[in-house]
Amino acid sequence: MVAFLRLALRRVAMMPVLILGIALLVFVVLQFSPADPAYNALGDSASPEARAAFAEAQGLNDPLPVRYFNFLGQLVQGDLGVTVPPSQPVIDRITTAFPLTLQLTLLGLALAVVLALVLGVTSAMYRDRWPDQVFRVVSMAGIALPSFWLGVLLIQQFALNTPLFPTGGYVNPAESFSGWLHSMALPAISLALPVAASLARLIRTSMVAELARDYVRTARGSGLPPSLIIRSVLRNALVTPLTVLGVKVGYLLSGAVVIEAIFDLPGMGKLILEGVTGGDVGLVQGTVITIAIAFLVVNVVVDLLYLLVNPRIRTV
Repeated sequence: MVAFLRLALRRVAMMPVLILGIALLVFVVLQFSPADPAYNALGDSASPEARAAFAEAQGLNDPLPVRYFNFLGQLVQGDLGVTVPPSQPVIDRITTAFPLTLQLTLLGLALAVVLALVLGVTSAMYRDRWPDQVFRVVSMAGIALPSFWLGVLLIQQFALNTPLFPTGGYVNPAESFSGWLHSMALPAISLALPVAASLARLIRTSMVAELARDYVRTARGSGLPPSLIIRSVLRNALVTPLTVLGVKVGYLLSGAVVIEAIFDLPGMGKLILEGVTGGDVGLVQGTVITIAIAFLVVNVVVDLLYLLVNPRIRTV
């Protein structure tokens, strides 16, 4: 337990350093944006003198290191600036949009994990037989299938040709849980299927390797129930897929941004699109940093789960 706490504290202690690096990367990259903050804030009718005064007041003429440290000071206080007129605090926009992106990501993750477990375990149990052969073809297709293209196909088939689901829009779960599921079904499926195919292949490979171990043959020879053997094998086989789960969640987060634009969901994807098309550097900067920090937090949580399920790593 002491070793686990030591490693957990080490992972958590790295987070502030990584956040500083993320903030620096996003800040520097967006400094090369062609958008003029003064033009966006004051409009094209503003005089050059007014724009110069705005740039001076906002510190836009300061050296890059000074602007970065000013940005860090605001970031620590939870101040991500304001959007272009009509001016709103960026943090307020993110607070409204991020829960939807989180809902979509978690729903896609749950669906992906369930599908991956069912397909991966079934394929391993029927190794080299027809269920396994079918799974291999389906999984390769799923991995190669881009989620945004899958989303367009799902809209075409299940919203337009066969109107079972809406083409887009969002229903708050507080208003109607069934309506929320109905509106999120196609976006979640679009996100989940490529991830499920990739995870299922990892689970199958781990299950096949685990089923060939001596303890499994001994358990079978001892007459233990097959269900008990499978549970033990699955628990050991899930250690490897768990190591890549954090990366998959990051894929889901980034994919959710694109899927939201396709299904017209008012999440972080819509904010980024709005910021890019409107030249709102502050809005883009705030949303990208928020998504990056969320990805970082998820990876730390997955690392801690990995430490819990794999005690051997605690000795490293």
